[in-house]
Amino acid sequence: MRFEALSSREREVLGHVLQGRLNKQIAGDLGIQERTVKTHRQSIMVKLKIRSVAALARLSQEAGVFTAEPPSSHAVFANRHGC
Repeated sequence: MRFEALSSREREVLGHVLQGRLNKQIAGDLGIQERTVKTHRQSIMVKLKIRSVAALARLSQEAGVFTAEPPSSHAVFANRHGC
């Protein structure tokens, strides 16, 4: 399966993308730069051999993967800061 080619961070970004989050929002949630999110998104598209977010959503749905909502920004913050 093509999804196995994704790194754990790419899977994390993918979950946010599938929820319709913007790059800036994803970056804030994950504590990374917006440019890094763009790089991960591009890598996801290349590895999965698709060209659009619509195709990404369709492929994910057909495969039955990444349907869960990503963690909230508060949960991410708490995990990173030991709260």
